[in-house]
Amino acid sequence: MGNPTIRKACPEDFSILQKVGRRTFFETFEAGNTEDNMKDYLEKSFSDEKITDELNNKESEFYLAVLDNSVIGYLKLNFGQAQTELWHSNAVEVERIYVLKEFQGRKAGQLLFEKALTIAKEKGAAYVWLGVWEENEKAIQFYRKNGFTEFSRHIFVLGDDRQTDIMMKLIL
Repeated sequence: MGNPTIRKACPEDFSILQKVGRRTFFETFEAGNTEDNMKDYLEKSFSDEKITDELNNKESEFYLAVLDNSVIGYLKLNFGQAQTELWHSNAVEVERIYVLKEFQGRKAGQLLFEKALTIAKEKGAAYVWLGVWEENEKAIQFYRKNGFTEFSRHIFVLGDDRQTDIMMKLIL
């Protein structure tokens, strides 16, 4: 096995993005959520229509982590009005960074993170921001290690469960 590489996703990556998106979200959050809430979220958030809309949005970009010709993770960035919350028009939102469980620890997440920073800097962003579930300690530590600091909180609804996300940012 070599090292992961990162490439920009295109509309033809629809199926693999949907499959990896569903799987990584499930692997990351199934232990802390009910089966019904997970099913509801996965059906809505990774539906054909939703993924197609996201891939076609000019203010969002997806990047795939590829290892030995297999997609093992992905990154979703939002700019301008595509941001899930508009904290600042000159900011970039990292909406998702996910890596398949069996490939975690192989630097794919770090490479996706570095890609996000490179793109944000190229776009002249003032900062990068994201929301992370307050119970996802592994992700919180990853972002803190990479210089992010907490600046707010918001509610993330998963099925019928209202969860708290920690909002974090990194000034560029």
